[in-house]
Amino acid sequence: MSGTDVMVKGLRVAELAAAVGISPDAVRFYEREGLLPAPERTASGYRSYGPEAVERLQFVQGCQRLGLRLRDIADLLAVRDTGTCPCEPAEDLLRRRIAEVDAEMARLAALRAEMAAMADALPSATCPPPTPGVWCPPTERR
Repeated sequence: MSGTDVMVKGLRVAELAAAVGISPDAVRFYEREGLLPAPERTASGYRSYGPEAVERLQFVQGCQRLGLRLRDIADLLAVRDTGTCPCEPAEDLLRRRIAEVDAEMARLAALRAEMAAMADALPSATCPPPTPGVWCPPTERR
């Protein structure tokens, strides 16, 4: 299908989904959530999306890869829809997301250290009978 055909005919849900690499259900979900405007309908009732829907869904997917929440993506799209550059609100969202990622990385590093210490402390030859709700208690370091 050429670009001219898309402009005249529009894209059905499955065609839009294939163009973006998502499922038709995901297209309908984004529409229900307000991230994708409701398209025109054909005479037979099929959704008919314009070519701008492909770029919009690619933007949504890029935002999701960065870990932005749907509410945040909707806010960025609302700014974009006014014709204003969404850079300033995007920077705020990304800086907040970076802080969340940093906190999660610190939490995971602490968890890893705790797991490594637990593994290192496990006895090698004998293990006392288990106590309900606890790991095999370390008796002494190797």
